[in-house]
Amino acid sequence: MSIFSKIKQTFRLMKDIDLDALGELSQKVDLSEIMKTVGELDDRQLQGLMKMLKHKSGKKGQHKLPPIDGDFYDLSLKLTPQQRELQLKVRNFMEDEIRPIANEYWNKAEFPFEIIPKMAALNICGLTIEGYETPNESSVMEGIIAMEMARVDVSISTFFGVHSGLAMSSINICGSEAQKQEWLPKMARMEVIGAFGLTEPDVGSAVAGGMGTTCRREGDEWILNGQKKWIGNATFADVTVIWANDEETNRVKGFLVRKGNPGFKAEKIEGKMALRTVQNALITLTNCRVPESDRLQKCDSFKDTAKVLKVTRAAVAWQAVGCARGAYESALKYTKKREQFGKPIASFQLVQNHLVEMLANLTAMQTMCFRLSELQDEDLLTDEHASLAKVFCSLRTRDVVRSAREVMGGNGILLEYDVARFVADAEAIYSYEGTKEINTLIVGRAITGYGAFV
Repeated sequence: MSIFSKIKQTFRLMKDIDLDALGELSQKVDLSEIMKTVGELDDRQLQGLMKMLKHKSGKKGQHKLPPIDGDFYDLSLKLTPQQRELQLKVRNFMEDEIRPIANEYWNKAEFPFEIIPKMAALNICGLTIEGYETPNESSVMEGIIAMEMARVDVSISTFFGVHSGLAMSSINICGSEAQKQEWLPKMARMEVIGAFGLTEPDVGSAVAGGMGTTCRREGDEWILNGQKKWIGNATFADVTVIWANDEETNRVKGFLVRKGNPGFKAEKIEGKMALRTVQNALITLTNCRVPESDRLQKCDSFKDTAKVLKVTRAAVAWQAVGCARGAYESALKYTKKREQFGKPIASFQLVQNHLVEMLANLTAMQTMCFRLSELQDEDLLTDEHASLAKVFCSLRTRDVVRSAREVMGGNGILLEYDVARFVADAEAIYSYEGTKEINTLIVGRAITGYGAFV
């Protein structure tokens, strides 16, 4: 006799017991009818009933669910104990200080200036720079931190990346020793905040060959004219790196334009659908006079600017990983709690398919970026390495956030569930630090030997 036959036989015998002896339960349900019905079920139907009862009992704590963790291949195990401690330190900061306010400031399109001293206490600015009160850590850790920040809020990650990555790296790579001594320690302590002005209203990807902002020398000063657009942090930055084309030599030069410099005007860009917490500006330079001492002394052409972009493009690939991880983990958490048809939607096959596809994309992105940063630490990083990671990760992040939005149904468009913010912010990641098309052509040139740029 099968186990199901024994169960049915038991229920048939139970239908003759004294129901009054069961007390209060017999008053709430028709036990006689239940026993009769169960006794008439076939094996398949009874098996389904037992599964449902087992699931219901599991909700009371008997069914232990796995933790929510986007690091499926345990890349964190490759970090040293000190690096892992730093990773968790940044994660705790983002969870405790940023997550509670992220949606509020994103919705208001304002920046939470009160977080700057708390972020400064982490001592993570200019992470890979040595000798200026900077940590001198690995590129791997720089990427991990970018991921951890973007995992909670891409806007805060972008603010940090502009200051610590673009601005500080410009000074470290292209500045004189005197300029490094003046700026980098203060920027490491976040006593002053930096911005980076390259993109222009009429030229983005083609800025290397068509920069409209000009500079000309007059004695010990340079006169800057033109506009820059989408410049993060520029509405409040203490120093903005401005790249301009020398009218005499037609070669690009870099300048450190200080806050309050006459002829420098930064207007906040309104109406953004992504990275709303980031204070992007339209900069107008009108006969802006900058002393020769504030010209980046080691920048002689756009090739020097490109050195900065190469290392920061790798960080943006990590940022895409963080955005995808935040969306995946938010969606997974939601599907474990959200119930339809009497059970969590995470138990449905189609939902699990979405989750697994998201995890596969995320895991591929993480492993690619980890190797990318290892190449950077080994001084083997090339433009095409960084561009391939930026192309792949920004594309796959779009896929991940779309699926996260899908499994959350209508709630996926509400800020309170976070995924809506990740969906919007993924669009910014897709475009900045080189579009998909431009980065594709950089890789295409490397593998074919033919430059397909116009």
